[in-house]
Amino acid sequence: MRMAFRFVLPLLALLGVMAWGAAPFVGDLIERWFRADVEMRAQLVFHSIQDSVTGLVESKADRKITQLFKRITQDERVLALGVCTPDGQLTHQSAAWPKQYGCPTVPATGKPFAVEHLESGSILSATFPLAGAEGADLGRLVILHDLRFIERRSSSAEIYLAICLAILGLGVAIVTVLVARLTLRGWVRAVRQGMSAPDQNGKVLPPEVGPLIREMRKMLRDLDVPRSLTEAIRIEWSPDSLRGLLRDELPGAEVLVVSNREPYIHNREGDQIVLQRPASGLVTALEPIMRACGGTWIAHGSGSADPVTVDRNDHLAVPPEAPAYTLRRLWLSDAEQDGYYYGFANEGMWPLCHIVFVRPTFRASDWAQYVAVNRKFADAVIAEAKTPNPVVLVQDYHFALLPRMVRERLPEATIITFWHIPWPNPEVFSICPWREEILAGLLGSSILGFHTQFHCLNFLDSVDRFLECQIDREHSTVRASTTTTLVRPYPISIEWPPRALAGQPPIEECRDRVRRAHGLSPSVRLAVGVERFDYTKGIADRFRAMESLLDSHPGWIGRVTLLQVAAPTRSRLSAYKDTQTEAETVAREINARFGTEDWVPILLVSRHHEPDEVFTLFRAADLCLVSSLHDGMNLVAKEFVAARDDEDGVLVLSTFAGASRELQEALIVNPYDIGAMGKAIHQALSMPADQRRDRMRLMREMVGENNIYFWAARMLLDAARMRKRRHIERRIAVVSQGKATGAKTGERRW
Repeated sequence: MRMAFRFVLPLLALLGVMAWGAAPFVGDLIERWFRADVEMRAQLVFHSIQDSVTGLVESKADRKITQLFKRITQDERVLALGVCTPDGQLTHQSAAWPKQYGCPTVPATGKPFAVEHLESGSILSATFPLAGAEGADLGRLVILHDLRFIERRSSSAEIYLAICLAILGLGVAIVTVLVARLTLRGWVRAVRQGMSAPDQNGKVLPPEVGPLIREMRKMLRDLDVPRSLTEAIRIEWSPDSLRGLLRDELPGAEVLVVSNREPYIHNREGDQIVLQRPASGLVTALEPIMRACGGTWIAHGSGSADPVTVDRNDHLAVPPEAPAYTLRRLWLSDAEQDGYYYGFANEGMWPLCHIVFVRPTFRASDWAQYVAVNRKFADAVIAEAKTPNPVVLVQDYHFALLPRMVRERLPEATIITFWHIPWPNPEVFSICPWREEILAGLLGSSILGFHTQFHCLNFLDSVDRFLECQIDREHSTVRASTTTTLVRPYPISIEWPPRALAGQPPIEECRDRVRRAHGLSPSVRLAVGVERFDYTKGIADRFRAMESLLDSHPGWIGRVTLLQVAAPTRSRLSAYKDTQTEAETVAREINARFGTEDWVPILLVSRHHEPDEVFTLFRAADLCLVSSLHDGMNLVAKEFVAARDDEDGVLVLSTFAGASRELQEALIVNPYDIGAMGKAIHQALSMPADQRRDRMRLMREMVGENNIYFWAARMLLDAARMRKRRHIERRIAVVSQGKATGAKTGERRW
């Protein structure tokens, strides 16, 4: 409607001014046309009655002259007739002759016509000479025409002109709006098609929009150009630089984290409430980011004393020693935990994604609880969000449906989902009965991150296999419905330097503490493993590798011990209980075979260790064993490297852990090849000191540069670019939609 008014009203105003300006000229033209017509008629009348009037004047037949004049003046355009003597006296006139008007003066121009303006209106007088026999001057015949009808018709003509111009203007406006609407619709369609997909098969863009589309594409490509690695390395990524990134690239952004596991757990031990930090790579990675950025972390309150430590809104300021962000605890019933967490997530998705020969179990009842809990967490996100466009960091396989649920209610949100475990190939993923729902849920994300490019490709192949969507493999994006998801690898890491390292004693003191605590001789070389009792970690396999070492190199008997720390986890599930039972059984068998009164090859400690305890173990060790059978990243490997500020120690790392793509100076092993892993342990124990330092120095540089703040910064930079891109596209859409809507409204209006 606004477009119609903006176009039509100025057009009508212009036409009105034109009509007003042209009216005098049109009136004058019409007056001259009609006057010429009247003069011609006057001449015709004179020539018709000249002989009759001459004869009657000569015979002085006054009565007949009157009758003749009466008959001729019946024509409404002839006002009156009269006869004037040669000396200008009016002798005969018709009844309508104006009383105040006598004989007209002969015009000086010699023409017989003159216009007279009387009180009753304008008249045209036509004066013709009357000649008698032998050329005698009998006077003049005067014919008067009333010119008021010309004025009336001139006024009518001006009105008709204005009406015609108005109708013409309306017609032009209607046609123009219709043409504009059709043109704009084609233009908008061409722009949208041009922006949604690049030129293909040599297709030429329409010339009227081609330059615009190419310019917009260039602008959007400029936003998509990732910052070079050298630029990123030049930045020392820390809490301060991450806060600066949020301030500069995402000003005013509200940060919300969603995870199943909470960063702080309160449990009752007798009459006391004890604070515990869970043994979780996810918590290890995300907690420093939340300390730096602030915001709200939404998680399941699983501790026995959790409900009594929160406020009435289920909020808790953390960390306890220096609150920097808010923990929002969500409460789940036993049925919800059984179905969502133990059932679908850990008996279904976990073995499906890790491919470690444990059959996934899928139950419809578990799926129903998984959907319900995802909905509950999505409701919590909506309730906690104070802005329409928060940055929501969704963590792991527990919340595959949550991105789409949040997107439906916060369409402007920037949703970054990080999948902390591997993603299987399409053949394996096809086992899941709800594969389409899971993929669609994840594609509600703005950004979907995995640890490695290999997992990204598996995900894209799964989407390609099971969903109708557009996949741009060059830019690694998926467009499903109205959402475009960027799928990229973001290898997760740890904070640098680690907080757990700050209070650590020197290396020698750490060694003394650990050896005294576990009764180890100072001469015994120490290998450590830190894990949860999870069947993906290959704990029993590393025990067998120790057995292979002692078999093939008996000189190490009595000289090396593997200290394995393993925290019980998900013990309600039989696969996890079986893992712990197997590890304990294998350890007993190996110790029984090779152990002596004062030495055993394997020490298995089945309890949770706090981060500072773990770092003390790492600093005391000669080598660290990470034998994951399939792992997304495994941050234990990076924590071991971070703990070794003496630049000593050797890392033996499974090729099936994502960390092996970055820590290439480690001894990379196949954990299924027990003999090869035993040889790698021997190589680590025998490695010269200078080689150990060279390897550790390179790994520490890598972990220090690609720390957890760098991991978060990469995702947030991509999120910032997506927000800018979306802002540009929204402005383009608003302009295009406004034009199209205006044209459409204008068509309806007229």
